[in-house]
Amino acid sequence: MHAPRRLAPAFALFVLAPFVGEFLLGNLTLAELPLGLVLAPMYGCGALLVREVGRRSGGGWPTMVLLAAAYALIEEGPVDQLLWNDSYAGADLLHGPSYIPALGMSVELTQTVLALHTVWSVCVPIALVETLTRSRRGEPWLGRVGLAVVAVVFVAGGVLVFLGNYGEERFVASPWQLAGVCLAVVLLVAAAFAVRARRLPPLPGRAPAPWRAGLAALVVTSAYWGPANLITDDRYEWVGVGVWCAGTVLGVWWVSRWSRREGWGVRHRFTLAAGALLTYVWVSFPVRPESGGSVRADLVGNAVCGTLACLLLVWCARRTRVRPQERNLHSHTSVEA
Repeated sequence: MHAPRRLAPAFALFVLAPFVGEFLLGNLTLAELPLGLVLAPMYGCGALLVREVGRRSGGGWPTMVLLAAAYALIEEGPVDQLLWNDSYAGADLLHGPSYIPALGMSVELTQTVLALHTVWSVCVPIALVETLTRSRRGEPWLGRVGLAVVAVVFVAGGVLVFLGNYGEERFVASPWQLAGVCLAVVLLVAAAFAVRARRLPPLPGRAPAPWRAGLAALVVTSAYWGPANLITDDRYEWVGVGVWCAGTVLGVWWVSRWSRREGWGVRHRFTLAAGALLTYVWVSFPVRPESGGSVRADLVGNAVCGTLACLLLVWCARRTRVRPQERNLHSHTSVEA
């Protein structure tokens, strides 16, 4: 296989991760595309590292989800210091009702960071690019040299973002705060490798129709993101914390059970990602970009990014159609959580 074609999935993930993570949500506008290029080494290479380690280790999606959570804490902790900076981008996101003075952190903000990056910056792009990569969905896309290059670029991208933020914010968290988050990252990485040896037994019955999985993802993620962006009353903050916990437990429970039933496969993983992606499409309209600017330009950018996201979903849906030769080779899809 020619190198450009072999590396196409890796490049697609490199580009898609920052697009979903920043532009589709509406944090950045189309006019800020140059900033997207600065963020791409960290976002894109971070998603690639999570995917390649998950596939190479044999841990699959459970491993990738835990590594994605570790990435979330790395990005918003040591790299850009958002978890502790009470004047990040000119706004105090810390001192709400769920602020814990002993930690200098907000429960609600930490949950938001984990949701943003674990699900949308990493797992959704991986699921969509794997859907498009019909013949190599479960295989590594990079060799050892490529993986090493990606790791170096990821570190360089993180350092670049840290220096850029420090130049603007002049803020660095305390050593014990940094140590605490680094410990959490180490525990998540350890758990990611530990789950490789644990495989839950299959369950009786058939998996639900793929559209039901996608609808569940849309409803659960919208139930969290919608009120979080539309309700500005501080009294909702602890309610939102509860919604996050309930949505996380419910989502993990559903996917764990559904994925162990006969018939679970690539179409279900695609629809889960599609449901979450569509939540970002509609939530982007009430979200104002960090840089402010024209409301009209913001709405136009949201419409453009949302349209591109929907076209991507149509393309992915077409790639999930089973070809005759595949139907003959597989009587049913193998189970993977």
